[in-house]
Formats: sequence, structure tokens, C-alpha cells
Amino acid sequence: MDSEKFYITTTLPYVNAAPHIGFALEIVQADVVARSMAKRGKEVFFNTGTDEHGLKIYQKALEEKKDPQAYCDEYAEKFSLLKEKLNLSYNNFIRTTDTSHIKAAQEFWKRCEANGDIYKASYKAKYCVGCELEKTDSELVEGRCPIHPNKELEAIEEENYFFRFSKYQKPLLDFYEANPDFVIPDTKQNEIYNFVREGLQDFSISRLKEKMPWGVPIPGDEKHVMYVWFDALVNYISCLGWPASAKAMAGEARSGEARSGEARKFEQFWGTKEKRNAVQVAGKDNLRQQTAMWQAMLMSAGLPNSKQVFIHGYITSSGQKMSKSLGNVVDPIFLVDKYGTDAVRYYLLREIPGWDDGDFSEEKFKQRYNGDLAGGLGNLLSRTLAMAKKLDAQEEEPQKELKIKIQEAEKKSFEQTDLYKFNEALASIWDLAAFCDRIIERERPWEKEESLIEKNKKAIGEILFALRRISEMAEPFLPKTSLEIRKQLESKKPEPLFPRINNG
Repeated sequence: MDSEKFYITTTLPYVNAAPHIGFALEIVQADVVARSMAKRGKEVFFNTGTDEHGLKIYQKALEEKKDPQAYCDEYAEKFSLLKEKLNLSYNNFIRTTDTSHIKAAQEFWKRCEANGDIYKASYKAKYCVGCELEKTDSELVEGRCPIHPNKELEAIEEENYFFRFSKYQKPLLDFYEANPDFVIPDTKQNEIYNFVREGLQDFSISRLKEKMPWGVPIPGDEKHVMYVWFDALVNYISCLGWPASAKAMAGEARSGEARSGEARKFEQFWGTKEKRNAVQVAGKDNLRQQTAMWQAMLMSAGLPNSKQVFIHGYITSSGQKMSKSLGNVVDPIFLVDKYGTDAVRYYLLREIPGWDDGDFSEEKFKQRYNGDLAGGLGNLLSRTLAMAKKLDAQEEEPQKELKIKIQEAEKKSFEQTDLYKFNEALASIWDLAAFCDRIIERERPWEKEESLIEKNKKAIGEILFALRRISEMAEPFLPKTSLEIRKQLESKKPEPLFPRINNG
């Protein structure tokens, strides 16, 4: 992550349902990385958006008796609400129904076709509409997709276009071996390596328009539309103005198109084959698509691969898989409206392991809120400001043990954020806050005689300094809280950062 330009993107959620807490986790994680890079002086391009084509969208629109585009418009707006509700810093929101994206997907198709990687053949498969992926018998559990067991598999038999995925087995394996930290965590790198090593099957990249008309038209064949994954994955570069930007950088631009501004986005942010910049964040159900299918497609089109893909885990609800039928799907907007933005961000980042699955329950949420936010950082700020006012103490840079603890926390929080271990980064910051509390308990400045006033002022002044540094470290994670801490440090007027909530 040494480029002056930094690119990060989430996956694009389907607009067949309202936002859920699993995607909230993904986009908040990406937001932390984006904010952390911006704090280090990087120019950040942060992309997200909505995936709006495919069978599940078409079926859902028909079910609700709506025009597919009108249906997509309605649900895309629900996802755009997350920017305000979760205080996100993304600077691009792409929709796969955008005209510019459709043109980019068609150009990408042409490049793969020109490379000999697209051909037409008969297609017979069991297809999971929930995953928008074909399924082999070995992937099924009792004849159903294990991820969407409540959905009937579609039996598809028709002539389709195929992508020559099998051609890229060795190039992908070579790429993984040359880039051992391409997929984080390493368990997922091993998983995709083994998947590719076992052999790759060419996959269908079109559907007959008469059966499924809601998709990007295929160049030169009006009877077919693109398979949703082929279309949607291109968003990661179409959001950068590709292919216009790539043509401009290659000197292919029309007269008057400058090698600057929009025309330079692709090379600057996505990168080149020599210096790749693009980081992707995705759930583990996207492992194959993001780290193998998309990477092979990029190779076919003659474009640089992604720099790194971070794969996060699932969130369960009180130990159970979330599902509409069980009624345990957690709405992140409801949580924000009830408890506040930074409280929700904190829970997702601290309670859910960066590299593994995690669980949500309202009981755990309240425990984290009252223990870490109201009773932890919030109480430290309040009591320190009260003593600072009484002693007329001012911020003072520590010289001994507290200085070392601050340096250790800063180092660890940066390192763990770069490893996508957000829970451990936050733990290092909260450990520093707990250390400050222990200093107060040890020194007990409220009980000392007059002769020790100056010593007490120094101790409280050092903790004021530590609180400012804590606010700076916490800014990528809890941006609003960070600003509020600094505001109170300036005014010396304590106000509850996080009012305690009733556990009942």
C-alpha cells in the first residue's frame, strides 16, 4: 500500500432486498481502510454501488409487478441511504444499469472475444438463482444449494456463450504463487489455490434474451444478454471511466482528450501490471468470483489484476444463520436509528473478527455499548475533563510510560488495520484508554493534598494528551466520536459521548 493513489471497492449488493447487516459490515470495513489511507496522505478512490441485472432481480420485479428499471431505482435508493446512516466516505456509487457501465461491459466482452476466450456452446446446468451461479452435484446438500437451501434450483438447458476459464488455470496458479498475500486471510488464498489446482470449467456468460431479458445486450447478438456476474464484475473498472481512460493513457484518445483528469483515472487508481493498486473487499461467498473468475477475465482482456482481495466472514444472529424465514435478519438502518452510527460501526468492527465469522445479538450489542463506549472511553473522557477543570490542567506530552503506550497503540492500530484485523486495531486503542484509567486510579488526584497539585495537574494533562491521540487513532473507525472528543478537549465541557442504555 505504498502508492500515492489508493483504490478500494466493495462488492455490489443485489437490489433484490433491503440492505442487511452483512453488507453493512463489508462497507464499514472498506470505509475504515479508505479513511486510514486518506489520513496517511493518500488520494483515495472508494467505490461501491448496486448490482441490478440478472434472473433474481427480474423475478423479483415481476413478483412485485414493477418495471425492472423502476424496481432497481427504488432499491438502489435504499442502499444509497447507507452513506448517511453509516457515515461512509465513498466517493463513487456505481449502478450496473448506468449507460457508461453497460458500454464498458460490452467493450470488455469484445476484448475477451478478440483474445479467443468467448465461444458458443450448448448449456445444461443446475442453477442457483440466489447465488446466480451454476452448481455441480458435489456442491449440493440434499439436492439444494447450501447457501440458499430454501430456493429451488433452476434447470437450464440452452445455447449460451462461454468464457474459456479453463485456459487460465496455470496463469492463475502462477499469479497466486507470485503474490502469496493476494488473498487475505491466507486460509482463503489456500482455498482458492486448491480450487483452481483441481481444474477449472468454462462457465456460461450469457442468457437467452427471450427467457431472461434483464441484462446487458451482447455486442453483435441481439438474442443474448450477459450473464450477471460477467457484467457486474466489470464495475470495478468502469467506475474509473474505463475504457475511455485506458485509451487515453495508451494514446488512443480522440483529439482533444487530455492525458489528465478523468482520462488518467484507470492507470492512476487501478494501476498497471508493474504497480497494481486495487484492493477489493468481499464476503467469503464471493471468493471464487472475485479471486478467480474476475482475475481470469482481467487477464483475458489484457488488464492488470487486482492488488489484493480481503475476504470477510459471515454474521450470524444469536448463533443462527440469518434468513427471512426465521425472521432474524438484522436491519443496520434500524440499529443506527436506535443506537447511533458510531455505536453500530464499533460493534461491527470490534465484535466481529476481521478474518472470521461473528455473531450479532442485541444483548451483546448493549454489553459492548455500555462496557466499551459509555463506561469505557466515554467515562474516561468525562472524568478526565472534570478533573482538568478542577485542577486547571492543560494538555501535556507524556515523557515516560504513557508515551510508550501511546506509541505502541499507534503502531499496532495501523498495522492491524493494514491486515484488516479491525477488531485487534480497536482493541489496541481501547487498551490505551484502559491504561489511562489505571493511571487515574493509581494516582487518585482527587485525594491529594495541596502540595501535590502540580503533580496532579501533570498527570491529568498527560491523559488529556493521550485522549487527543486516542481520538486521532479512532477517527477511521468512529469518525463522529473522534471529532466530538476533540471538541470537548477544546471546550473543557464534558458531555456524554454515549449515554448508557437500559439492559432491560
